[in-house]
Amino acid sequence: MKSVTDFDCYADSYDRALGEALAASGEDRQYFARGRVEWLAGCLRQIGSVPLHLMDYGCGTGATTSLLRDTLGAETIVGVDRSLRSLEVARQCYGSERVRFFPVDQYQSVQSVDLGYSNGVFHHIPREQRGEALRFISRALRPGGLFSFWENNPWNPGTRQVMARCVFDQDAVTLTPIEAKRLLRSEGYTVLRTDFLFIFPRSLKVFRPAEKLVSRMPLGAQYQVLCQKPISQ
Repeated sequence: MKSVTDFDCYADSYDRALGEALAASGEDRQYFARGRVEWLAGCLRQIGSVPLHLMDYGCGTGATTSLLRDTLGAETIVGVDRSLRSLEVARQCYGSERVRFFPVDQYQSVQSVDLGYSNGVFHHIPREQRGEALRFISRALRPGGLFSFWENNPWNPGTRQVMARCVFDQDAVTLTPIEAKRLLRSEGYTVLRTDFLFIFPRSLKVFRPAEKLVSRMPLGAQYQVLCQKPISQ
């Protein structure tokens, strides 16, 4: 697994390295980030949820943290990560009174977050530590708070190709959607829905409008498990 020191080294070149890995899809990092966050926004509208206080777990250099705030209209959002250099970059580029960044071990919020978000983080966390990471998020969530858990879909050939090309994914251990839901449920979360996105590369973008019709089929390059912390435990 990648250590904190490894991601400190990648902090200044993260966008370039990810861009090189994603080149085969014909899209850049922002295309996928916008797609995830806009999909999440649609899910929240369907259930009538308007989260005001958000947490981006494993925020890295902070680009998606800012996107979450702007797209979801949050009052505040906090990004947490273990890479101190990544957090430095995040503060410089995106920090404000409404967007703050903290090392994981310095973030002490308890039951104040309406919505947690995580993308592509858990395949870097050793299996034996994934439960503790979910408990950390659960402690931050208010009762009934939501968690948007995004991961790379190992059942998708394109995903496997991109991860094989990505320098910081070389020793990642992916989670299948089945494994992810089992893990989330084991830590007390209630699974609300599972969605699969990003089926077609840019060369086949004419077919992308049809993706919404098959989002429940395990075809996309990434998947979201939207889940909820119980109101009472």
